[in-house]
Order: sequence, then structure tokens, then C-alpha cells
Amino acid sequence: MGTGSVEPVLAFLGLVLAAVFLYAQWVMSTALRTGDSTQLEQAMAKTPILEHVGRPAIQDLVSEGSVRQYRRGTYLFYQGDASEHVFFFWRGRIEVSSISVMGRRQLLTTLDSPQFFGELGVLGDQRRTATALALEESTAWLIAGDRFLAFLDKQPEATRALLRSLAEQIQAHESFVEDLLFLDLKGRVAKRLLQLVSPSLDDLPPDGSVLPAVVTHADLASLCGGSRENVTRILSEFQRRDLVVREGRRYVLKDVTGLRRLAAL
Repeated sequence: MGTGSVEPVLAFLGLVLAAVFLYAQWVMSTALRTGDSTQLEQAMAKTPILEHVGRPAIQDLVSEGSVRQYRRGTYLFYQGDASEHVFFFWRGRIEVSSISVMGRRQLLTTLDSPQFFGELGVLGDQRRTATALALEESTAWLIAGDRFLAFLDKQPEATRALLRSLAEQIQAHESFVEDLLFLDLKGRVAKRLLQLVSPSLDDLPPDGSVLPAVVTHADLASLCGGSRENVTRILSEFQRRDLVVREGRRYVLKDVTGLRRLAAL
């Protein structure tokens, strides 16, 4: 068989495999959407954005979107992509990070509890300012941006809640800038460790609290605005002072009062 006759066959097989893959993805998405819709609605109803929205409206919203499964190492979207969808993280663990103009990776957050994300680009009609990566097998619901905006037009309570959420994000960014100006790196590391357990810092966690996600030294360095080497040295010092202890791949906050003192809280 000549080369000319082989190429069409290979091309046809490639199309068949692609069709099978897409069909499998569609079946998986449909099964999740019909079988787990009630659980998804309950998870959404507990979020600050939808906690005051009626169940029928949440049901309508869920039906407007679709559920997708993401394997470990799969990217949901990249920095610079068009913001076409709003996402709701449901299960698994997703990392959100960005690349600075200097080419340095900046960890923004790790999603490990149900919440909406990716709405800022849709609201501002801007491209993605960050990249989302599945750190493990993860499940997310997504909806087209125009449909999400139409939902907000009909639900003023959700709109006000979303505005409060955006205001909190702005406040968090301002707080980070203040930390860079007024706290040394040791204080910033202590504060970030506390925030990873209790984001608001209104109610500090008890001694013995475990960080909810696996945080590498590089991740913590990007959250604190320091180098990995310096953060590693500070964490070693914290362990010697019995402020934290490492159990497996996670850190345990052993002395919250001592960390609070370093963080000037």
C-alpha cells in the first residue's frame, strides 16, 4: 500500500477517535448534570453569592450551564484567554496563578471548597488575568458569560452579594500591599499561614489547626512576596520555635498566638 493510500486512512481514524472522545465527554457531562443536579444546587445555595436567592432561581441557573470533569494536570483556562464562561468549583482542587511581566509565577489561590470563580473577567469584559489548573481530579460547573449576566439582572440579591465579594477582593489586595510595606517577610509568612486556615482573620484558628491544602515553599513564597529560599529558612525557624510542625505534606499551626504576634495582629 502506497503512502498516498495510507494517509487518508490515518486521517479517518483520527476523526473517529476524536468523535468517540467528544461523545464520551458529552455522556459524562450529561450524566453528572442529571444525576447530581440537586447536590450541585445545594452547594451553590451555600455560597455567599446565592445564599439569599430562592431555590427555583438556582435550579434555573444550574440548568443553564453544564458540569465538566477535569483530570489532574488539565488547564481550565489560561491567562490571556477570552473570558467566555463563569465557573463554579465543585469537587477536587484547583490552583489559580498568574505570570508577572518579569516571568515569575504568582500563586493567587487554591480552590478546595465549592465557590464561583472566573466571574471578574466576564463582568469587566476582559481577558483572563490568571490561569486555572486542576491539581487533582476535579469537577466544575460552567455557564456562558451572557447567561450569567442575564441571571444577575433578574436577581438583585445575587448582584449585591457579588459586589460585596469583589469589594473584599479589592480589600485583600490593598492589605497585601500594606503587608509588603509594613511587615517583614517573617511577619508575612506568619500571617499567610493563619490566612490559609482562617481567610478573614476575624476568628483566629485554634492551636493544632491543619492547613487545608498542600502548600509548597514556592507557593508560600509567592503568597508572601519573598524568595523560596528565604521562606524555607523562616519555616525552619518556626519549626525550631514550635510555632508550626510538619505532618506529612501539610503544616500544622502549633502556636497560633505566637504566629499572631509575628503577624502584628
